[in-house]
Amino acid sequence: MTRCFRAIRLFLALALLVAAAAGASEPMIVAHRAGTADYPENTLWAIRQSLVNGADSLWLSVQLSADGVPVLYRPQDLSALTQARGPVAAHTAATLARLNAGWNFQRGNAGYVYRRHRHGLGIPSLESALAMIPAHVPVFLDLKATPAVPLVDAVAAVLERRRAWHQVWLYSTEVEFNQAWQRHPYARVMEARDATRTRLLTMALASRCEHAPTQPTWTAFEVRRPLHVSEHFTLGDGVSAIADAQLWTPQAVQCFRSARPQVGILWIGVSSKADYQLAAALGVDAVMVDSPARARQWKQMRAVAATALTTNQTWREK
Repeated sequence: MTRCFRAIRLFLALALLVAAAAGASEPMIVAHRAGTADYPENTLWAIRQSLVNGADSLWLSVQLSADGVPVLYRPQDLSALTQARGPVAAHTAATLARLNAGWNFQRGNAGYVYRRHRHGLGIPSLESALAMIPAHVPVFLDLKATPAVPLVDAVAAVLERRRAWHQVWLYSTEVEFNQAWQRHPYARVMEARDATRTRLLTMALASRCEHAPTQPTWTAFEVRRPLHVSEHFTLGDGVSAIADAQLWTPQAVQCFRSARPQVGILWIGVSSKADYQLAAALGVDAVMVDSPARARQWKQMRAVAATALTTNQTWREK
């Protein structure tokens, strides 16, 4: 099975070079938490540097402060990234802005370099982040705190003030957020994760393409992830575990592509050049990466290979 997957990837990589030479577009690079592997995540500093490193889009995590301000932070406790403790919801936005979200970030042998570097490392408000992101850069907002309605309404107020509805796509793993967004007619909401997962599994296990969304949207799922399949019997359950299940097969991509209107496909967790090449070969619209700096190298290497292929073809024709 492993050899089969390798053969498929090799074929797709070769197909990718041919497509690149023909001028096929690259997948959009989406900086996960503004590039969590390169700089302290969800900070203004990370946003700025990810754009410098060529990110086409930003994926940002949003929670609600004690005074009702949407701020950028992912973990449940402040101690995960900062020098403070407790939930985001227990502190005001002003207090959160004074913390150092790079406190626990390590850069190789250099250690905790951001404990000495404070510029742009406080927990920022969503509004301050949108103020510095160019209007042409798409932003995906991943809502991380329940209950849904207060956070949804607070984010909606920010988008309304900044007239940023057209720039932002809204996501959450919790279905209640998709329901809460129905209160706001301008909201552009990504497909619910449950629906995406169900369609991918139906395609993988039943070879059947389920109906796609009826409105233009984005869908997102990991390029590979652990998967447990459970069967229920009279005498107990049987479980099979797959460490790196890959549900995004060519057939699955084609299933989503058959949707009208168009559904954008975003692969989560693209961490290698091989995965990036696979996404490009299959025509995936966007890839979420932890390191825009590395992703820029993948794009450059692909461009060099495509140029070499074109040059070689031109020489042969002469």
